[in-house]
Amino acid sequence: MTASLVVMEVCVKRAVLGVASVGLVLSAAVAAFASPVRGEIQRLRSPGVDFADGGFEFNRPGVKHGAFEWWGRLTDTIPADRHNVYVEVKVEGHDWVRYYGKQGRSVALHKLNWDGAQRYTGQARFRVCRDRGALHPDNCAPMKLYTHNWDRG
Repeated sequence: MTASLVVMEVCVKRAVLGVASVGLVLSAAVAAFASPVRGEIQRLRSPGVDFADGGFEFNRPGVKHGAFEWWGRLTDTIPADRHNVYVEVKVEGHDWVRYYGKQGRSVALHKLNWDGAQRYTGQARFRVCRDRGALHPDNCAPMKLYTHNWDRG
């Protein structure tokens, strides 16, 4: 009778260890998918505008609307020209959204952009420009494209 109890005890221990290891594997997979994707927005410059100390994050589904979150410092580098500066962001298939700075100053920006019809954002375009009014075209730094394939993790 003691031999069968020992065998049963060993089987129970193995079953508990098996369930625990499956739980660890599943929690690691969920944590990997749940982690936001972060990156740096390299310095963007064009005559009259500078964007520095920038970063971004693709938030996971269910967190902050699954938004493309970004931050940085936008600076009007030619205050005497009386033109304002702005950041434009475009997510998925939507139009550009514009965020203005302050003429002759530097401002810190921290914004979220998302598509309300989707659980998460996987693509964002980003650029900075100087608004030169209606008679002259705006001058912009080259556009940056940021993507994350949530299906691959």
